[in-house]
Amino acid sequence: MPYRTEGVAIDAPVRILLITSRETRRWVIPKGNIPGGLSPHAAAAEEAEEEAGVCGSVCPTPLGSYQYRKRRGNGASLMVHVDVFPLAVSRELDRWKESHERERRWFTLADAAEAVEEEDLRDLIRSFAASEFKAITQRAGMFATMGRKSRMGDMFAWFQRLLPNKGNFFELFEAHAVTIVAGADALSRVLQNGSDSRDHIREVIEREHDADDIIREILKEVRQTFLTPFDRSAIISLIGAMDDAIDEMQATVGAIDLYEVGSFEPEMRDMAAIIVDSARLVAEAMPLLRDVARNGKRLHELTERVVRMEGHADDIYGAGVKKAFKEDGPKDPLRFSVKREIYKHLERIVDALEDVANEIDGIVIDHA
Repeated sequence: MPYRTEGVAIDAPVRILLITSRETRRWVIPKGNIPGGLSPHAAAAEEAEEEAGVCGSVCPTPLGSYQYRKRRGNGASLMVHVDVFPLAVSRELDRWKESHERERRWFTLADAAEAVEEEDLRDLIRSFAASEFKAITQRAGMFATMGRKSRMGDMFAWFQRLLPNKGNFFELFEAHAVTIVAGADALSRVLQNGSDSRDHIREVIEREHDADDIIREILKEVRQTFLTPFDRSAIISLIGAMDDAIDEMQATVGAIDLYEVGSFEPEMRDMAAIIVDSARLVAEAMPLLRDVARNGKRLHELTERVVRMEGHADDIYGAGVKKAFKEDGPKDPLRFSVKREIYKHLERIVDALEDVANEIDGIVIDHA
């Protein structure tokens, strides 16, 4: 499922790319059979390039699955099972293999869900970055809502002004999440482009500096604010885990730059894709913290997926290090050491994002 975000804001709209099928001309996502020797997500990325002319980071952990009936040339109509992998699009090709056979178009989430025929696929698209949850987080505070419903807004307004300052923690959480998403995207481009990566490395470093400024502001708010939305230790633990993620992104590109690494293993790119998708989920979770009680179910869905992807990343990490040792360990220990260090940095990023998910779960347990 190719997607892109329109801008870097926390509530920036998400677009889904759909293509037309060759025979019925209905709107579908790129898909196909898995060739021998390819993993499912790699096959999905290959199909996206051939059918839709897009490239990017494809997350190895499927978003979900759906089924549909496909008519064969002999007239049989057979059920096909489709695993759906999120693909963060970084490049659109002007020409591609099936450009003369299909139309491609970017849709909003709501329009994409309406355009496809398969009900389960509709649900997957709607759940990708559900707009209704973002809408919930934009509502007014409790007293403003009560005043509007009772038509006594002016009476509540003076009372609300008497409350001690609660700080702007949510805005800062969301701003930090933006740096994580942008840093993850830039890191993914480093691993895709290899030697042509100077600007992407610089962007990761700049995003980490932006995150440092936000951390300082949050710690200042914690010291100066009378009422905080959560326990002070929970705020510090949450933002600390978020900052660990962007710090490790900077450490990763620092190692890449130091050792002048110009080519990357498929397992490294897979881990980077998991980082991109995990960062996206963390960014979606941040606005929902404005009303934990109401958004607890969705928050748990997001954190559960981050934790599941972290487990998948552990498997990829183990397979990648083992492969690197077999290829380089005996004959080129220095090359193996460099590869292992890159893998370790990538694993630490994923671990930090899992820590963010765990901190969010703790807040949900305490406040939902």
